[in-house]
Amino acid sequence: MKTIESEEIMLQVGSALVSLDVIERFFICDLEKCLGACCIEGDAGAPVSEEECRKLKEILPVIWDDLAPKAQEIIKKQGVAYIDEEGDLVTSIVNGKDCVFTCYDADGTCKCAVEKAYREGKLSFYKPVSCHLYPIRVEKYDTFEAVNHNRLSICKAAEILGKKEKLPVYKFLKEPLVRRFGKDWYEALEEIAGEWEKQKNEE
Repeated sequence: MKTIESEEIMLQVGSALVSLDVIERFFICDLEKCLGACCIEGDAGAPVSEEECRKLKEILPVIWDDLAPKAQEIIKKQGVAYIDEEGDLVTSIVNGKDCVFTCYDADGTCKCAVEKAYREGKLSFYKPVSCHLYPIRVEKYDTFEAVNHNRLSICKAAEILGKKEKLPVYKFLKEPLVRRFGKDWYEALEEIAGEWEKQKNEE
C-alpha cells in the first residue's frame, strides 16, 4: 500500500501537535469508489485501547454471525486484538491484512460489523475511535500527542471528492475529533485553522 509523503509542519492545539495536512488537505470518504479499502488494506489492525478491547469482547455475541468464518477462527485463537510489531494493541486481522470485524454488502463493499450493528440499534458502542478518526492517526509521546493525516493511495477518490466540495480533513472528521479530544479542543483547532488560513491569504 503506497504512502504519500507530506511536509512535517505541525500546529499546537492544547497539548497536541496537529499536522498542517489535517487543516489544508481536503477529504470526504467516497465509499462507492474505494469500497471500504481502509478496513482491508495494511499489515496491522486498527489501534485500540484496553477499554475498547474489552467492549469488543463484550459485543461479540451481537455481531458474531456477520463475521467471516476465518475471522471467527482468528478471534477464537488469539482474541479480538493483539500486540503488533511496534508494541501497539491493534485489532486482530485475517490473512495479514483484513480486520476481523469486516463484513460485506451484496455489492462487495467492505463495512464494519460493529458500526453496522450500532446503526441497526443493536449496540451503544459505535466502533474504536481510531477507526472513526481515519485517515487521521494519533500517536502518543511522553509530553504530547501527534495528530497526523495518514495519506494513502487507496483514499485518492476521497481527496478528489473533498477538494471538489472544499471540505478540509478536520471538518470532515469533526465528530470523531470531538469524541477523542473534546468540544473545547476542537473549537480551539477551528480557531487556529482560521488564523492559519488568514495568515496565508495575507502573504
